[in-house]
Amino acid sequence: MMGAPKTIAQTALLTRREFAAAAGLLITFSMSPHAVWAADAGAKLPAMLAANPRLDAWLHIDPEGTVSVYTGRVELGQGNTTALAQIAAEELDIDIGRIRMIPVDTTRSPNEGVTAGSNSIEAGGSALRAAAAEARAILIGIAAQRLGAETAELYVDDGTIRRRDGMGQFTYWQLSADAALAHEATAPFTVKPVNLHRIVGQPAERLDIPNKVMGRPAFVQDLQLPGLVHGRVVRPPSYDAELVSLDESQVRAMPGVVAVARDGRFLGVVAQREEQAIAAREALAKAAQWRVPSTLPDMNQVNEYLQILPDIEVQTVSEKSGDVSGVVKTIMATYHKPYLAHASIGPSCAVAGMIDGMLTVWSHTQGPYPLRGDIAKAVGVEPQKVRVIHSQGSGCYGHNGADDAALDAVLLSLAAGGKVVRVQWMRDDEFGWEPFGSAMTMDARVGLSADGTILDWQYHLYSCSWNMRPGGRDGVNLLAAWHVAKPMSHASPRELPLPGGGGDRNAVPTYVFANRRIFDHFIPDMPLRVSALRTLGGFGNIFAVECMMDEAAAAAGADPLAFRLKHLEDPRARAVLTTVADRARWVPGAKSDGVHGRGIGFCRYETTKSYVAMIADVAVDRATGDVRVQRVTTAVDSGQVINPDGLKNQIEGGIIQGASWTLKEQVKFDHQQITSRDWAGYPILRFDEVPEVEVVVLDHPELPSLGAGEASQGPISAAIANAIFHATGARVRDLPFTPSRVKSALT
Repeated sequence: MMGAPKTIAQTALLTRREFAAAAGLLITFSMSPHAVWAADAGAKLPAMLAANPRLDAWLHIDPEGTVSVYTGRVELGQGNTTALAQIAAEELDIDIGRIRMIPVDTTRSPNEGVTAGSNSIEAGGSALRAAAAEARAILIGIAAQRLGAETAELYVDDGTIRRRDGMGQFTYWQLSADAALAHEATAPFTVKPVNLHRIVGQPAERLDIPNKVMGRPAFVQDLQLPGLVHGRVVRPPSYDAELVSLDESQVRAMPGVVAVARDGRFLGVVAQREEQAIAAREALAKAAQWRVPSTLPDMNQVNEYLQILPDIEVQTVSEKSGDVSGVVKTIMATYHKPYLAHASIGPSCAVAGMIDGMLTVWSHTQGPYPLRGDIAKAVGVEPQKVRVIHSQGSGCYGHNGADDAALDAVLLSLAAGGKVVRVQWMRDDEFGWEPFGSAMTMDARVGLSADGTILDWQYHLYSCSWNMRPGGRDGVNLLAAWHVAKPMSHASPRELPLPGGGGDRNAVPTYVFANRRIFDHFIPDMPLRVSALRTLGGFGNIFAVECMMDEAAAAAGADPLAFRLKHLEDPRARAVLTTVADRARWVPGAKSDGVHGRGIGFCRYETTKSYVAMIADVAVDRATGDVRVQRVTTAVDSGQVINPDGLKNQIEGGIIQGASWTLKEQVKFDHQQITSRDWAGYPILRFDEVPEVEVVVLDHPELPSLGAGEASQGPISAAIANAIFHATGARVRDLPFTPSRVKSALT
């Protein structure tokens, strides 16, 4: 509430000496009339602010008493707009209710690339914090001049700058016309010391939730614009299907049909009403005759198929040499991960049309600027002629069909003379044509000493590309661009560099081994369409690494928790493990009753982001092979926590999604096409199967925030696998752990 007490905020402007003592920074007085205290002249701007240095690209002081915040980070349901609003409000010393978070718009917002990799707070938040700190300094500097006071004589109370002696005041809103934000950031201004935070670190109500839970318009699917018409696309039955014949004359004559698009293999319809578009789509699909070749591998042998493809690029991504002469026991294991779908609850949607001479697109894309670039290439215009505005979608993590639907809407709009067209994918479009997360194979070999220490760690991973998003160095990564009569090429598949990585994300363990070699076998030839799925290769690698740690512990006759701690030096890694063990009442060496089991999973996500440790409690039905995850206890260290509730939401959501991947999910296909085209063919975890989840947050306000959005999917897969072993003595190494697969392992 705007009328809430501001007693802490009133002390937020300190003297030079007080500020230095509180922040622990070397700071010098800036001679700029708009500044207060500037950071060390040698300090650098945060990367995203350096790439988008104009302050007015981030903030606008609105005369009506609000602040508009422009961020390049999109809201995907992860709550980042709420956390970013908290950061801005904190630095500006205003109530969060005054913040207006503006959706990403390529004509207005900073270009922060793609909202991915758990970087919204770690990278985007640090840039916004610095921009807000400088804006606050500018406003205080203007007020000081007008009030004839030193900046140290002023304090800020919810956007009102007051003299401490009570002899005058100005509000941000009164100064908005003179607040010179139309210039580049000059230096990283000192941000507010954490001991004075009143908004950051406290729970905040999610800005994006009320409309969703109340059924009000919240998604791109809800968008209503004047003259809006409806589009649907008819896809080929398979990747390599050829259009043999098509007579669309009857479709053109159907009620409400505005246009029929036919350009090579790209087929679509536009109609006045949505049910008319659906009927026209069905008729157009029946009228099309296709030749469907058999070009896909055997689904049940796909992991082996990928490993023998030619032109596999092999690189050593981590190597450490040490003495292995003490190895007395060697254990080996191979782990498999299938292709996974995003399985968005709401199929992809986009709206596009010519508005004021600009090709304007509303999309739930994760990368508005990269999408703008690929759309421009696909239709042959300059990027400045394309405007992309982010609008939330119902379920979008990673590169699902959102970007493809955007180009579909553009092409159908052009076919309809520039009308504003809303394209809604159908469920079979989403499951059949979205980019999947790559199948993976992980081979691990471990050498143990006589005292149960890992001396040698050898690891090979096999994976296709995890980054075929729009915005590639070459080609166009949009589905319809490959289906038109003059198709554009795909971008060249490539591996992403560590520490973020692609297929090799989290292939390098946090554990310390005397000798270590890790090999990434990058497979550029991809039989199924693949791209970014949440965690990229991290899910598969964390699963394999943590299962192998458990197998090694068993071979050494050691407790799984003690074994992990034995190989960890990082105190924060050790802290999350000991914390979760205490909370879950872990008992070293506890025996199972043959049905119930407990397993541990741990990671430091991307080796540079959040630390997560968890213990899963499972029950295994030995007669059916059914596995039920009953409870998951988790500890997370994400450095400074912006919104504790938001962080818990992310960890909880990742656990549930990861459990669904682990127990149920797998893309199915035959030699011609994708066959898992609905929820029956691609089941996910149901509400009555969701475990009880407890999350313990280890807050470190004195440390930088660490990305957390994708940190819990990998550990839960291993924790479940290790719990199954504890319960039954059987190792299940191939995902997903279907009842038939588990039952087979038990026999």
